[in-house]
Amino acid sequence: QVQLAESGGGLVQAGGSLRLDCAASGRMFGGSVMGWFRQAPGKEREFVAAVTWRSGGSTYYAESVKGRFTISRDNAKNTVYLQMNSLKPEDTAVYYCAARIFGPVSTAVTDFGSWGQGTQVTVSS
Repeated sequence: QVQLAESGGGLVQAGGSLRLDCAASGRMFGGSVMGWFRQAPGKEREFVAAVTWRSGGSTYYAESVKGRFTISRDNAKNTVYLQMNSLKPEDTAVYYCAARIFGPVSTAVTDFGSWGQGTQVTVSS
């Protein structure tokens, strides 16, 4: 198991930027996958972005955030980042960091076994 702790959420105006950090304690492996998900009130948790842990890791994005959000990781710090630019009111949600220690890249909530507590992102219009 890996423990995850998110930080960096907050309130921002539409068009603004925020960066979310996720610090992981515990061992990650080359085959691990780190992801960001979000959940808006009354909606199901949805995939936002993922990155593989191996060197030169591949990145994956939901269509709704492509070109606006960037996921990256610092293996030495065991930290994953989500840079969010050009934010829209519909990006308002609780954002969760998640880890899949072993297994192929997935966008399914059920494939990730470790979750952070979540951080609120609110985008005002």
